Amino acid sequence: MQNIALIGVGKFGYYFARSIKDKVNELVVIDNDEKKINQVKSFISNSIIADATNREVLEQLDLKSMDAVVISMGEKIESSILTTLYLQEMGITNITVKANSEDHAKILLKTGAAHTVFPERESAFRLAYSISELNVLNHIDIAEGYSIIEMAPPSSFEGKSIRELDIRKKYGVTILIVKQIVPEKTIVPTPDFIIKQSDILVIMGKNEDLKKISEIK
Repeated sequence: MQNIALIGVGKFGYYFARSIKDKVNELVVIDNDEKKINQVKSFISNSIIADATNREVLEQLDLKSMDAVVISMGEKIESSILTTLYLQEMGITNITVKANSEDHAKILLKTGAAHTVFPERESAFRLAYSISELNVLNHIDIAEGYSIIEMAPPSSFEGKSIRELDIRKKYGVTILIVKQIVPEKTIVPTPDFIIKQSDILVIMGKNEDLKKISEIK
């Protein structure tokens, strides 16, 4: 399990901390606002009040032992850029930063960030996709023009095998895994796997191909 540092406890940082705390070996949370640190103290034991934009303070935190650092500093564009730069100069390479705009993301990547995220935009895309495509339960962008979706099987798929449906040839997409509800387990399906109404299909492909398969009745 990994050791992760989170710098900044805004809304994104707070929910990130709650979501990841049980999935990592250690989570260190840092913010210069005592009130925000108090919000996470009840479930994060290693929470520190510190100004990450001060290089000397940042160096004293010994973040080199972390497997990854996540920066979530809200609207403070200059602060996130400075913190990213200092971490990069300290030799930390696995840095993910919450960006506020495309230009902000470009600067962060040039400054030393390995990844940038746009939580509001990505949440909006997933919601729009799930509302517009009724069979789709979840949607994740993985590259330009490619996504992974979770979808309920169309009624025309029920009782048929993956081989019989010939999904890859007909629709150009790949079923990665199937989440079974009855019995409850996740499997990598074989070509002879029979699709049930209660299954959830996790499918990867081009966005236009995923749209076509999600519209099947």
